[in-house]
Amino acid sequence: MQKIKVIEKFSLFQEHWSPKIIAELNGQQVKVAKLLGEFDWHFHENEDELFWVIKGSLEMHLRDRVVSIEAGEFFVVPRNVEHKPVAKSECHVVLFEPASTLNTGHEITDRTVSELDRI
Repeated sequence: MQKIKVIEKFSLFQEHWSPKIIAELNGQQVKVAKLLGEFDWHFHENEDELFWVIKGSLEMHLRDRVVSIEAGEFFVVPRNVEHKPVAKSECHVVLFEPASTLNTGHEITDRTVSELDRI
């Protein structure tokens, strides 16, 4: 058991759209990621996802609207809801999701990160 300095974790990597595990609890993983640009449309059949913006801002595109999420805010995407995260400038996020969650959801693509680093 040790405390985790979330802000410091972002200095340990540079790549975008490649979540890193920083903690686990009750079958959930706490991940950090740097986002820039547009991700792919996808959904998760069995998992909800929480996106907590630490730095910058994030647009969560849903089929019927766009939700703007600013630093200090979070947004939960329920399972089976198609979404596309978009970061117009670099955005730092914390993700809370089940350990089984793949970043590309229901599809395996060249952007799928199946083996996440722990930092």
